[in-house]
Amino acid sequence: MRARKHEANANHAERREHGSAAPDEGVEAARGCVAGPTVARSAEVLRALARGYRARMPTIESHGATLHFEIHGATERRARTIAFAHGSGGNALSWWQQVAHFTPSYRVVVYDHRGFGQSLCPPEALDPAHFVADLGAILDAAGVDRAAIVCQSMGGWTGLPFALAHPERTAALVLAGTPGGVATPRIAEDGAGLPQRIAERGFLGMALAPKFPDRDPARAFLYTQIAALNPPATLPAILGKLGAAARIDPARLADLAVPTRVVVGTEDAFFSVDGLREVADAIPGAGFDVLPGAGHSAYFEEPAAFNAILDSFFEEIAWGSTS
Repeated sequence: MRARKHEANANHAERREHGSAAPDEGVEAARGCVAGPTVARSAEVLRALARGYRARMPTIESHGATLHFEIHGATERRARTIAFAHGSGGNALSWWQQVAHFTPSYRVVVYDHRGFGQSLCPPEALDPAHFVADLGAILDAAGVDRAAIVCQSMGGWTGLPFALAHPERTAALVLAGTPGGVATPRIAEDGAGLPQRIAERGFLGMALAPKFPDRDPARAFLYTQIAALNPPATLPAILGKLGAAARIDPARLADLAVPTRVVVGTEDAFFSVDGLREVADAIPGAGFDVLPGAGHSAYFEEPAAFNAILDSFFEEIAWGSTS
């Protein structure tokens, strides 16, 4: 049954597991470092360990891109699974505070969207129109039939269209700081003012609450460093096509039966509380949570509160078959 259900994804995706090209390279370099711990030698150790790490990470081919993904936590095939889809200022590393929190109880899948982080993609294939198929291919490769999808910002253009196309594979949906392509009157107003706000604060400056860098300079710096790992050409290419990728009329959501939660920070500079409330109102039975003082990246800025919302939500839903 599973082969028939995912035949479309299988036609476009082929899993490729990389073996460790030099399994002892990092170990040997580390031994040398102990013998002569110079700065140059330490850098060599880090490079060797990084090469070994990358060589063992699984990838999947999908529509011209090589997608990097990771599986953490529970290993049982029937384990409850959460898949995290990052925003345009992040990559798989952005979810470090969620991976640590949820892995004791769940199987966690994080991945880099095409062209972000370690996911390789030629310029002609940098198109969010492939996001839904990419997520399906990753879940197939990870052996996951059904998962809760947690989406941040751009990731909503993956998660909501995926839930509409594959409700049987979506145990739950969390839209964090994102309308997921839903076009409501207030979201249209939010979008119309974006160019001016970006000009005033800068794209990455809008990703966090204005006071967050002063309140937590270390994590604010970490956020920018994670974002800097993305190839510079990816962001403008993807954002230029995002608006047309999946414009969803609210009427299409009337029959969506996937349990959904919408989360927004009061200081979100991209999408307003009122705008995302309209999105939640358009989804039958959707919950709506507002995090005071949090900006666009509430999951990163206020992880304890964000994770608590997800904990409660995931305990309420019926997970059904997960393998």
